[in-house]
Formats: sequence, C-alpha cells, structure tokens
Amino acid sequence: MFDPDELAEIRAAKREWEEETLAPTLDRFGERRETFTTDTGGQEVKRLYTPEDVSDLDYDEDLGFPGEDPYTRGVYPTMHRGRLWTMRQYAGMGTAAETNERFRYLIEQGSSGLSMAFDLPTQKGYDSDAAMAAGEVGKAGVAIDSLRDMEVVFDGIPLDDVSTSMTINAPAAVLFAMYVAIGDQQGVPREELRGTIQNDVLKEYIARNLYIYPPGPSMRLVTDIFEFCAEETPNFNTISISGYHIREAGSTAAQEVAFTLGDGIEYVEAALDAGLDVDEFAPQLSFFFNAHNNIFEEVAKFRAARRMWAKILEERFGAEDPKSKQLKFHAQTGGSTLTAQQVENNVVRVAYQALAAVLGGAQSLHTNGKDEALSLPTEQSVRTALRTQQILAHESGVADTIDPLAGSYYVESLTDDIEAEATEILEEVDERGGMLSAVESGWVKRQIQDVAFERQREIESGDRIVVGVNEYEVDEEPHVDIEEVEKEDERRQQERLTAVKAERDEEAVEATLSALREAAAGDDNLVPPIIDAVKAYATVGEISDVLRDEFGEYRPSI
Repeated sequence: MFDPDELAEIRAAKREWEEETLAPTLDRFGERRETFTTDTGGQEVKRLYTPEDVSDLDYDEDLGFPGEDPYTRGVYPTMHRGRLWTMRQYAGMGTAAETNERFRYLIEQGSSGLSMAFDLPTQKGYDSDAAMAAGEVGKAGVAIDSLRDMEVVFDGIPLDDVSTSMTINAPAAVLFAMYVAIGDQQGVPREELRGTIQNDVLKEYIARNLYIYPPGPSMRLVTDIFEFCAEETPNFNTISISGYHIREAGSTAAQEVAFTLGDGIEYVEAALDAGLDVDEFAPQLSFFFNAHNNIFEEVAKFRAARRMWAKILEERFGAEDPKSKQLKFHAQTGGSTLTAQQVENNVVRVAYQALAAVLGGAQSLHTNGKDEALSLPTEQSVRTALRTQQILAHESGVADTIDPLAGSYYVESLTDDIEAEATEILEEVDERGGMLSAVESGWVKRQIQDVAFERQREIESGDRIVVGVNEYEVDEEPHVDIEEVEKEDERRQQERLTAVKAERDEEAVEATLSALREAAAGDDNLVPPIIDAVKAYATVGEISDVLRDEFGEYRPSI
C-alpha cells in the first residue's frame, strides 16, 4: 500500500514523535499500565499503529471487495445497505404455549427471525416424564416431547413468513424433522422453509457436554441432514458451526476462530467421505460466533474468520461455487460477560457487543437480555435487547456503509494477527489428526480450560476489571423481576405427554420406530424415517432411545 520510501519517511517521523513528543509525556505521567493486550490476551496492543504495521497488506488478495473472494469485507455486495441483518431473539419459555406467546410478541415488536431454545431434557433426548428430566423440565428453554408441542409453538406463525433458528445438537435431526412436519401441515413447500439448525455436535464434546451418541454416529446424523437438506430444503441452513459456546467456555478470540473452523473442516470431510459433493452442501453451512466486549478484537475476528474459510474451502477442498466459500454467520452477545451485580450495566455491554457484530458483518444477531445472568429474560428485558438492535440499525449509521473499519492500521493489523494465530492452532490440530482426534484426546478442552483459569485468576486478583463485580461496586442492588418456571409447569407438561400417547395410533408409532431402527442398522439416510416417526407422534425420547440402542451412548475418557 505504501512504497519503501514512504514507509521510511513514516518510520523516521514516528521516531521523531517518540523522542520529542511522547517521551516527555511518558516521563511525567507514564501510562495506565505497562502492557496492553486484547480482551483475551492473545495479542499485545501497541501504543500507536501506522502504515508500517500493514506494509505487507495486499488489497486484492487480503481484502478485496464485498461479495468477492476472499470475503474479508463481507459475503454480499451490498451487505447491510441492501438488507439489514436478521434480528433474532433467543426464546424458549417453559411450555410450548408460553413460547408461542413470546414468539408472537417478538414478531409484533419487529423481530425478523425466531431463535428457539430447548430445555436440557430435550437437548439430551429425554421426554419430560423420564427420571433424568426431573427438576429440569422447561428450564433454560422450552420442553418439546412430541410434534404436538411444536404445533403449539408455531400456532398462528406461518413458516413461509419467518426464519427460525433452533439451538439443538445431539437430537437435531428429530427437532428438524418436527419443523419439516409443521411446514408440511401448513402446506409450505419444503424448498421455502428458511432457518438454521445448530446441529454442531463436535462443540458439545468440547464445551457443553450435551452429547448423546459417540462421535461416529453423531457425525452420520449431521451428514444425513446435509444430504436431506440439499435435496429437500435448499434454503435451510443445515448446521450452525458454533464458536459461541467455545468462547463461553473461556477460549481466546483466536481459539474461537481456530476450533470453530476446525470443526467446520471435520464436517466437510465427513460429508465428502459420505459421498457428497462439496459444492452441493457447503453453501448451506453457516457459523455461530460470540460477540464479546473488545470491539476491535471482535471485528477483526469476524473478518479473519471469513478470509480463512474462503481459503480453506478453495485450497483444501477445491470448492468452485463462490457460495461454498462464503462464511455466513449468526452472532450472539456474550452471555458469560453478563453479571448478576448491577444488571443495568449489561444493557451497555450488550450494546457494545452488538455494535461489534454489526461492524464485523453479521448476517443475523441475537442480543441478550440484561437479566440473563439471573434467569430467563423477562418480556421487558427482551424488548430492550431487541430495541438495541433496532437503534443500531436505524439511528447509529453503522449499517450505512460496508466494513467501515477497513483500512484502520490497528484493525487490519489485528485481523492479520488473529488469522496468523488461528492458522497456527489449526496446524497443530492437523498434526494431532484433525479436530475429532484432538477433541477425543481432550487436548482442545485443555487449551480452553487453561485460558479460562487464567482469566478467572486475573479477575480475582483485580488485574482484569469487571465493572460492578471487582470495581465500582455498590452496597445494594435494585429489585429485579425474575422470570421463573414453576414446578406445576413440569407436572402439566407430563400430563400433556400422557394425553398424546393415549390419543396416538400406537401401531403407527411402532411401525415408524421399527423402520428407523432398521435404517440406523444400515446405511440409509435417517432423516426421512425420523420425519415419519414424528408425524406419528413418536416422542423425542422414544426416537432417541432407538438410536441409543443402535449407536450406544458416549462416555468421555477424561
């Protein structure tokens, strides 16, 4: 970008500034601390950035233009000038009826996409009357036992008008099948169904532990969904490869990029091994990243991830379709950054994190409610979170130009640094036999745990300030409304499940479950028989138990 003579002049001018202007100020006042780093400590932040820090930058090769390789500046030619990001609000109240009510409220308030949270029993493939579900029904999300519950959730919500994201992984095929079945009931052509199924089981072994089956069968379910969607639901994203939970577990920004793209590589390789063509399924891959507090680091992270994925798909997998190389991502503000102390501060944190996601070119965004460190968000806090996005979109001006921080010496240098560090991590992953091997050995989890331990030590020592927690504390907290799931809700959910089982055709249930068992024992795609089973009102637990019997359950060795 600059010729050698210009760089030499800038270098000389910087030295003169350091000696004549900076040095006296440093001698007299010093700086706030000796060393500054990015939020996750991965990169040291220099005092000043100049063209010398981006002297190796090649505009065409490293940046390019929006909608063109390498997609650093965005995956679409007009980005948010053409269409704003999808404003999703994560919701899943204790019961299907409450979730339907919240979804309708969000749509009325201007939400352009739904994002569905499930309770822990559903995520683990248990029905609400299972012993393992006791005390957890309807907490942390909605309880879904059968298609009847999904019918209630989407009552009055036309699936040809909304896009729905479902945060479900181990039993993803079952919940996706229910969504397809609802679309069929509504008469929506399958090719018009829009949304995303998270379906990222690898990150469960890394960060959340909500797995059911061993990695091999789990990967089969993932690639079966790839194959089915390529043929039946081409506008539905087959997976949301999630760095969000990796970051929530404590990773650095560079680790979030590296391990997320590493999971993506593993899924692509599994699909290729299953006989799929990369350009048939890769356009339907999507990603899910965290948006944390350090605005510049987060923007650089998103830009680096896009550039890296384009290179990986082209150089490693020979993708030819431009859509295969476009890293499209959903972002959610960082739940782990929210504090129970002085919850109003969380509104500010969420706003800055949302700003980073928009500046970084997110395709969709969820903003957390201020009270999520305490409970499910209240209706008021959800509205405030949604209004945060709407103010960004319509009042801030940040969506009026594409990639506005491009060309910043700091942001471009930081983008390069994150890419270099993430690439180095991926090279070590390859040396360890790929992400599946690195995950099964426990190496990935140890890398993240080491960082998380160090961050917690910094907070406890006061080296890292968390406003309202270890600095700027107050003696009293104002009253905060708490959204609670009542014990009675669990009993009522179990009664609804009993009623469904009493009303359904048991012979049809047994026939579809038998067909699923036969398919699981062979090589057939599992999605069609799962759709048949959910349409017969077989439950999440019953379908998952058939697959448990065939595949076994995963037990970590560490």
